[in-house]
Amino acid sequence: MKKIGLMGAMKDEIAPLYEAMTDHREETVGGVVFYEGVLDGKDVVLCCAGMGKAQAAAATQLLCSHFCVDAVLFSGIAGNMTSKVSVGDVIIGKTLVYHDGEPRMFAETAPFLQEFASDEKLIAAASAACEENGIRHIVGKIATGDCFVGDSATKNSIAAKCAPDCVEMEGAAVAHIAAKNGVPFVILRAMSDDADEEGFEKLVGKPFDISDYCRTAAKISRSLIARL
Repeated sequence: MKKIGLMGAMKDEIAPLYEAMTDHREETVGGVVFYEGVLDGKDVVLCCAGMGKAQAAAATQLLCSHFCVDAVLFSGIAGNMTSKVSVGDVIIGKTLVYHDGEPRMFAETAPFLQEFASDEKLIAAASAACEENGIRHIVGKIATGDCFVGDSATKNSIAAKCAPDCVEMEGAAVAHIAAKNGVPFVILRAMSDDADEEGFEKLVGKPFDISDYCRTAAKISRSLIARL
């Protein structure tokens, strides 16, 4: 792959990758700051898309059409929804779905899908990267919606609707637009909380350092990139 698009929703999520890049070149397009450079011998374009589906979709489209990337890799944190992993572990998104909105209506236009599948080669590379770094992980389903999930009632409602392994705010939108452009993608998420009241207090109710979880996701991203 000639050029890889790297994304996060928050500055903390992209900071470890930016610090490791060389030959930085900065360009602002559509209100998003993009950093072109080299990471582990690969040409990359890195951006902090911002939180939520609309911002993630807009940044993904710019990576595809303006920067002409050959693959999109999103890494960051998420709320755990399964007993198969714990806080600090990683979920690689095999399937990406929306837990809000109406997927049947979304599927009436290209790429005519209600759910989105990460590229198998990128999944394999991500899994190998986790194993190489001794990071516990699963390949599973990630659900996306425009709300922070921090209470048991919402968590249980999402579980009943689509039974995801984790929940976050950008992945399906990135997957949707990448698929629409025919660009392979993979979504990586390090579990920062359990998407419940304790998670809300942890991430929203008081200052909390998410850098360790972000570094975990970034470490996998770098190992993955080195394999491409």
